[in-house]
Amino acid sequence: MSEVLLALSRLGRDRSALVGLVLVLGLIAAAVFAPVLATHPDDAFELHPAERLRPPGPGHLLGTDRMGSDVYSRLLFGARITLVIGIIAVGASLIVGVPAGLVGGYYHNWASDLLMRVSDIFLAVPQVVLAIAIAQTLGPSLPNVILALSATYWPWFARLVYAETRALQKEVFVESTAALGASPARLIALHILPNVASAVIVRASIGMGFTILTAAALGFLGLGPPPPTPEWGRTIAESREFLPGAWWYAAAPGLAIFLTVMGWNLLGDGLRDVLDPRLRRASPGAAARAGDD
Repeated sequence: MSEVLLALSRLGRDRSALVGLVLVLGLIAAAVFAPVLATHPDDAFELHPAERLRPPGPGHLLGTDRMGSDVYSRLLFGARITLVIGIIAVGASLIVGVPAGLVGGYYHNWASDLLMRVSDIFLAVPQVVLAIAIAQTLGPSLPNVILALSATYWPWFARLVYAETRALQKEVFVESTAALGASPARLIALHILPNVASAVIVRASIGMGFTILTAAALGFLGLGPPPPTPEWGRTIAESREFLPGAWWYAAAPGLAIFLTVMGWNLLGDGLRDVLDPRLRRASPGAAARAGDD
């Protein structure tokens, strides 16, 4: 418990991490309480052509889109889509990548080598390009977007855990535990996995931002959930023909994507400093002293 409190106190002193935490909590609150916060909750999926392209005002805080739906309300419900995509895609990548990295890093045989070569094949192709290819093959839908993102992101976890596991195998506490007769499964579950958890948590947080940005790119290309789903990337794509007149149409989802990705990245950077002392950023005073030496 004392270690948890110490980690929280360190996180609380990191201003950028606090900003990221506030942005992430704001996204979660918008997704959970969208029906309550939305001024026109029915506009998430309903159309009102007579109200199309109205500028921001008292009746519509962020204006309306090309079909007359309230942009603010659709933005809130779009946060649900964004959060679902990020959580499921990163979660599935964790479920596949972490065990693959543990097995590949601990065992030294042809099966572990084959597992890592498979991850190398995925990493050889840029993730966005591979995700576009998978989504285009499967067709535009929410499950297919999640599948494409999961299939392209798990190798990052596998490679990270693989490297950490190989390093931990050389540690004295692992070698001594193995010498006492502990089984490989026990070593992996009780000694190696807890020691790679901090790196995995940091990668997952940063991965949320990258996954959400990639999902928005797929939506922009028409490979995301089909209309009238309030997906942010598709909304930006639909707004292009109305720029610069209806600037609010593209600005609202664009700013939402920017703040969401920045929030996850700032939070992940702060968690890195708290959970992994080896990567902790030096304070300005420490950096100055290092320079004097």
